[in-house]
Amino acid sequence: MKSLWDDSDAKKFGDDALGRRVYTSRLIGAESELVLHGGGNTSVKAEEENLFGDRESILYVKGSGWDLATIEREGFAPVRLEALRRMAKLPRLSDADMVRAQRAAMTDPSAPTPSVEAILHAIIPFAYVDHTHADAVVTISNTPRGTQLLAEIYGDRIFIVPYIMPGFALARDVYEMTRDIDWEQIEGMILLNHGVFTFGEDARSSYERMIQIVTEAEDYLEAEAPLEPAPAVTLEVDPAVLARLRHAVSEEADAALTLRHDTSAEAVIFSELDHVSALATRGPLTPDHVIRTKRTALVVGEDIHENVTTYAEGYREYFDRNTDGTLTCLDAAPRWALWPGRGVIAFGRGDAEAAIVADILAHTMPAIRRAEALGGWEPLGEEEIFDVEYWELEQAKLTRAGKPPAHQGKVVVVSGAASGIGLACVQALREAGACVVALDIDPHVRSAFDGAAVLGLQCDVTDAAAVDAAVVAGVCRYGGIDIVVSNAGTFPATETLADMRDETWEKSLAVNLSGHRHLLQKCVPFLREGIDPAVVFVGSKNVAAPGSGAGAYSVAKAGLAQLARVAALELAGDGIRVNTVHPNDVFDTAIWTEEVLKARAAHYGMSVEAYRTRNLLGIEVTSREVAAVIVALAGPLFSRTTGAHIPVDGGNDRVI
Repeated sequence: MKSLWDDSDAKKFGDDALGRRVYTSRLIGAESELVLHGGGNTSVKAEEENLFGDRESILYVKGSGWDLATIEREGFAPVRLEALRRMAKLPRLSDADMVRAQRAAMTDPSAPTPSVEAILHAIIPFAYVDHTHADAVVTISNTPRGTQLLAEIYGDRIFIVPYIMPGFALARDVYEMTRDIDWEQIEGMILLNHGVFTFGEDARSSYERMIQIVTEAEDYLEAEAPLEPAPAVTLEVDPAVLARLRHAVSEEADAALTLRHDTSAEAVIFSELDHVSALATRGPLTPDHVIRTKRTALVVGEDIHENVTTYAEGYREYFDRNTDGTLTCLDAAPRWALWPGRGVIAFGRGDAEAAIVADILAHTMPAIRRAEALGGWEPLGEEEIFDVEYWELEQAKLTRAGKPPAHQGKVVVVSGAASGIGLACVQALREAGACVVALDIDPHVRSAFDGAAVLGLQCDVTDAAAVDAAVVAGVCRYGGIDIVVSNAGTFPATETLADMRDETWEKSLAVNLSGHRHLLQKCVPFLREGIDPAVVFVGSKNVAAPGSGAGAYSVAKAGLAQLARVAALELAGDGIRVNTVHPNDVFDTAIWTEEVLKARAAHYGMSVEAYRTRNLLGIEVTSREVAAVIVALAGPLFSRTTGAHIPVDGGNDRVI
C-alpha cells in the first residue's frame, strides 16, 4: 500500500484542520482494503470560538451515514471535546444513551449523528485520529496465533487491545487500559478482530502511519501466506438453479431479493477449497460485516429448498441461543451462499445491497485463504458476532424503517426499452426499487441507462434465439424474473388492405404479435419461480376501435389482446397475473415520428395540435403516465386482478 498524499491536491481542500481532515479521509476511503461501505472513521480536534466569544475544543468526527471516500466538510459532526472525555470516565452508559449524549454535546444540531467511536477518538491525545478495518491486519488477527503474530510484526510500536464490542464499552476499556501508557512511544493501536487506529499532530503523519502499519501486515502476508494467481475459469451455470435459489431465499426473507453470482477465478478457487463449507460458516472477516452478510453462509446442495429451510432453522436456533428475550429476530434468510465448485452468491434487497455483500465477499475470500495458510481461519465466536448483529443501535433502526418501494428487489424484463413507453417503464420501475433487464433492437439501449440496476441488452424480439439469450443473461445477472412488460412494437405506414404490401403485414405481425409470444414463452419458466409474478402487455386502442389504413397494426394488436387473454387463463394456476394496457395517441414514443403524426392528423382532417388532444378529456397522454399504470398493474394494488384490459387514452368515444 502506497501513500497517496499529494501536496497540490491537499491544498485544494484548504489549509485549515478540517480541510486536511477531509482530504486524508478521502485518501483512506479510496482504499477498499482499508474500509468497505461506510466502515472506519476519522476525526480531528480543533479550537473554535463559540457564539459568546469563548474558545472551546471541538472534535470533528465522521458522521453516521457518510462514506470516507466521498465525505465533505458537512459529513463531520462537531462535538464538544470535554463532554466526550467526561463520558469516558463514566462507569457505565448504554450505547443508546451515549448517542443521545453525543448529540446533546454537538455545536451544530443539524450535523449528522457522530460515530459511535467518537469517545474513543476523543481520549486519544492527538489532533488527528484515523481508524480503519484493514483487511491485512484483521486477516492476521483472525488466526489462532493472531496476537502473537501481530506482536512479532510490530513489537512495542503498536498497542494491542483484545476484542471489545464497539461503542461505549470499547471506549471505556481503552480509557482504562491506556491511562498509564506514553502515547508518544506508540505509532498506533490494533483492536483484535476489528481494526487499526493511528494518530498524529498533522493529517499527513496520521494517514501515512496507517499506510505504513497496513503495509507491514501486507508484506508479512505476502511472505508467509502468498496467494497464487488464479487461473481463468469458464463455468456453465444453469439459470434455472439461480431462479430456484433466489425464490427460496426471497420466500424466507418475505421480500424480493436480487442476487450477484461471482464466478470469477478467485471465487471458484475459494469454492473448491477443502472443508470450504466449514470455512464459510465460521463467521465474517470483521464483526461489522454481519449487518450485511449475517454470520454464516448458506451452502448450496442438491435440494435448494431443503438447504434454505435448514439454514433458516439454524439461524433461528442461533438467535434463541443468544437472545436475552427482549430482542426482535431478524429474517432468517441468508445474505450469501457458497456454491461448491461454482463460486459464491450475494443476496440483497436490491442490486445496490447485493453489490455491497458481493464486495465484502471479494475481500473475505482471500482473507480466509491466507488465514488458513497461517494456521487456520478463526474469526470471532457467535456470541460476539450476535452482539453486533443485535446491537441496540441496530435494533432501533427496525422501528424507524419505512415502507420499502412497491417493487423493491423485483427483477423486471422490459422490451422496447430504449424510448417511449418502454423507457418510461424502466425509469418508473427503477424508482420503485426494481432491477430491470432492458431490451431493444436499438443498440443505444446498451448505454442508455446509468447504474448497475439496469442491464441494457440489444435484442430483436422477432428472433426467438436472441430473446432466449437475453432472458438467460438477465436471470444470470439478477437471479430471476418477477415481472415482464412486453412493450416492443412498430407502427407501419398507412396502407389500406387493398394496397398493403406483404412485407408491411408480415413485419407488423412479427413485431407486434409474434415478438410478444417469444418473450412470454422464454420468460414463463422463470416467472414460475418469481416473486408475485406478473405480465403486462402493451396493447392499443386499435383493438377496440381500429382505424382505416392501420390494418396491419390493428390486426396484430387484436391478436396480442387475445394472446393476453389466453395467457391469463393458462398461467393463473402458477400465480402469474396477466393484464393489458391499451394506450392511445402517446406522442412521445418512437412510433410517432413527425411524418406519422402529420399523416394521421391529415387522415382525420385535423391539425397536429388538435390531433394531440382528441380525446374526451381533452388532454395529452404521455409515456410517463402509461408507465405509472403499468407499474401499478404489476404491483400489490392489483394483486387480485388478471385478464384485465385497461385503456390509458384520455377517453375515446369510439372505444366507449
